Amino acid sequence: MLTFRSIILANSKMKNLFVIPALLVGFIMSAQDTYLQCGAIVNVETGKTQQSKTIVISGNSIKSILNGYQSGGTEDTVIDLKDKTVMPGFIDMHVHIEGQSSPQSYIQRFTLNEADVAFQSTVYARNTLMAGFTTVRDLGGSGVNIALRKAIAKGAVVGPRIFTAGKAIGTTGGHADPTNGMKKDLMGDPGPKEGVVNSPEDGKKAVRQRYKDGADVIKITATGGVLSVAKSGQNPQFTLEEIKAITETAKDYGMLTAAHAHGDEGMQRAILGGIKTIEHGTLMSEETMDLMVKHNTFLVPTITAGKQVTEKAKIKGYFPEVVAKKAAAIGPKIQSMFQKAYKKGVPIAFGTDAGVFPHGENAREFVYMAEAGMPIMEAIKSATVTNAELLGLGDSLGQLKKGFLADIIAVDENPKEKVETLKNVTFVMKEGKVYKSM
Repeated sequence: MLTFRSIILANSKMKNLFVIPALLVGFIMSAQDTYLQCGAIVNVETGKTQQSKTIVISGNSIKSILNGYQSGGTEDTVIDLKDKTVMPGFIDMHVHIEGQSSPQSYIQRFTLNEADVAFQSTVYARNTLMAGFTTVRDLGGSGVNIALRKAIAKGAVVGPRIFTAGKAIGTTGGHADPTNGMKKDLMGDPGPKEGVVNSPEDGKKAVRQRYKDGADVIKITATGGVLSVAKSGQNPQFTLEEIKAITETAKDYGMLTAAHAHGDEGMQRAILGGIKTIEHGTLMSEETMDLMVKHNTFLVPTITAGKQVTEKAKIKGYFPEVVAKKAAAIGPKIQSMFQKAYKKGVPIAFGTDAGVFPHGENAREFVYMAEAGMPIMEAIKSATVTNAELLGLGDSLGQLKKGFLADIIAVDENPKEKVETLKNVTFVMKEGKVYKSM
């Protein structure tokens, strides 16, 4: 006779099980708990691996972690992960879930409707979740990211839990000015509603508008950037007073702040202005590294994005000429900066800038962090415990512990022995639901 347990055990060997099939609904309703029989689990706080454990899941959270391989009662679900290494789902603190870089990206600003962006974003969201990233922080798009967050939370779309900045905040002509590179009659004069500010008062209004729109976090572009159609990739673009107005207002509204920054002066202003995470940090000086340590400001390195733009800049026509020049100059420097910052003791939060490279390849960042000298278990901790705490969810995300949400992933090998295994996540569970099993 076909039982729920036998169906789950059979399905655990199948590839790409995104969600449990509808025909199992009757079984699910009668099941009490889910038992994950794990060959090894990683304690991401200590970096130690424990063998032969069973994680018991009730509803959307972890009920207990038991020694040995336990099966529960006849109505309980058993999933066989005895040949896997099991960890909490990863958290990526820097993605752009609405889009993905291509030679057509710049013209698509004029050819894609909001609905087109929304539909393609669902594909990127699914790819991200299947890669083992159960939570992401989206740092800027058109606002579709807010709707996508809601759709995922409701279960209408498959994807990671999203915390989003909505539309990033820049200055006129700055990295987040959405009209950069346009002909004059299309440029107009975007303001705080569109995420363009030029004074402390503008900054306050822009934060409040993001809150009104439904954003969770605030992202500013403290310096020039690589992919915008503008000359400089590193000049400071906010005054200290403007940044302080933004961070103080964000604090009033309970919103975490992040600053895109390649140039050193813009980074220093962002740190002194109260920004919590510096994204990229490419041209960071040792003085700025010391400042980050002093203020407990976190670096989100995005090494993968640097690698990607460096390679794509070599392809004629992939980027506009002004972008290609910046990409070739800035992209190669991120990994070496990260190496120095890590050795200096700068706090590190895991983030990739996915969207600059294909969504679903986020785990490449682990390999590059390890290449630069960060022990892989520290890198994993940055993508779990550290990021959960930054998001204010350190008591429910980022660890395999009783009472925590059942965001659980598995890989075929121990990452301490082979870091590349993190690029091939074979099991994904989010809030107690299985989305992928091989």
